[in-house]
Amino acid sequence: MGQKSRIEWTDATWNPTTGCTKVSDGCDHCYAHKLAHERLALLYSRQLPVLPTEENIADPFSIRLWPNRLKQPASWRKPRIVFVNSMSDLFHADVPDAFVRQVFEVMLRVDRHIYQVLTKRPSRAARFFRLNQDLFPSGTIPRHIWMGTSVENQGVAHRVDHLRQVPAEIRFLSCEPLLGTLEIDLTGIHWVIAGGESGAEFRPMEEAWVRGLRDQCRESGTPFFFKQWGGRRAKAGGRLLEGRTWDEMPMPGRVPENVAPPASVSVPAENRRRTRARPVHAMVPAAA
Repeated sequence: MGQKSRIEWTDATWNPTTGCTKVSDGCDHCYAHKLAHERLALLYSRQLPVLPTEENIADPFSIRLWPNRLKQPASWRKPRIVFVNSMSDLFHADVPDAFVRQVFEVMLRVDRHIYQVLTKRPSRAARFFRLNQDLFPSGTIPRHIWMGTSVENQGVAHRVDHLRQVPAEIRFLSCEPLLGTLEIDLTGIHWVIAGGESGAEFRPMEEAWVRGLRDQCRESGTPFFFKQWGGRRAKAGGRLLEGRTWDEMPMPGRVPENVAPPASVSVPAENRRRTRARPVHAMVPAAA
């Protein structure tokens, strides 16, 4: 944990909790669930879950706390962009408030890093802020802690309204896997990530869905980051949209080190659905 991440929009991952529960369509083919039941099953099973029922003990993806990992950010001397809980959801109902508070205390104290806190439960995030305002004397979650929520289709767009109730200086949306057309009010949103699904059972993403979301970002002045087209392998379809990469970030100059150079290949047809063929345009530099 904490090693360099292959996720394009971050540098590293930090998992003080692991485990989650599927709550919407975007969870159907969850990579974290798959990893927990395969490669990481033995490791996770060595730790008792928060709720040690017989069923939870047998499930490596039930919620587990890892207090020893709270020290990791302080051990990283070089500033990083850190995805918090890539294998969990900090605001899952089974994560105790006291432990969520400990995680925030670390992020507030070790402020040389940028922390990306992504949740499918932004209503609990808003409630946590209201109950722990003493942690945030300025009245807002500071600029180095980005608060985000996942929005894979219009059916969960209400999460954006809940996220707006979190008084963070930077709020973001992860629209991955993007599973349909999204029409979103981007007021108070400072960054949008979009990407297609990957894995053996991936659901193809239509180009119109991505372009529509990108255009909404351009109209509202919201930075847009296109992660991937997806496919059977995450990198299979590349990450070009209309001939260029989109690596915009909410803080100018803070682009993850592992953003790959743009590939000069078109997207394989199997990885996305298109309404018409189009040429690959000349690539231009992405915005900061």
